[in-house]
Amino acid sequence: MELNTREKRELLRLARQTIAQTLGGAQADALEPSQGLRQKAGAFVTLHKGGQLRGCIGLFPGQQSLQEVVRQMAKAAAFNDPRFAPLKMLELDQVDLEISVLSPLVKSDPGQVEVGRHGIYIISPRGRGVLLPQVAVEHGWDKLTFLRQTCLKAGLPLNAWQDEDVEVYLFTAQVFGEKA
Repeated sequence: MELNTREKRELLRLARQTIAQTLGGAQADALEPSQGLRQKAGAFVTLHKGGQLRGCIGLFPGQQSLQEVVRQMAKAAAFNDPRFAPLKMLELDQVDLEISVLSPLVKSDPGQVEVGRHGIYIISPRGRGVLLPQVAVEHGWDKLTFLRQTCLKAGLPLNAWQDEDVEVYLFTAQVFGEKA
């Protein structure tokens, strides 16, 4: 799915309004979703404050529309990311939002990872973790480092991606944000 400029702007506006409404601000505008926003898709919503991560939560493609996923993930990223305290009203104007619309997951061989193109989702009986495609680029990681960091995110040993009982899934993302 490729979103157009208007759909991207609408999703960013929806995410910000959802957070503002939760903080006790104005009611979110009614949005008549386009066909693209009604499609079932997964997404991550990321908040940055002063160039630093301030929250990031996502959901892989399932049974909900992209519009509903972005609404739920914006709220979760702002208030339920266990790495951060819930966002406060005075911070709202200091954060910028980024949305990553996800492709379906594809079970893959770890050798197929392309840094800058793929995100990685690792599933093990001992844990699971995901890193978005832009994370490896932002940190200057190579493929091996990206795989290892995804294992760490899952709470696994660095080389767990090589274990027989570990599944590696790849996905791509259409990434856009308010700072674009």
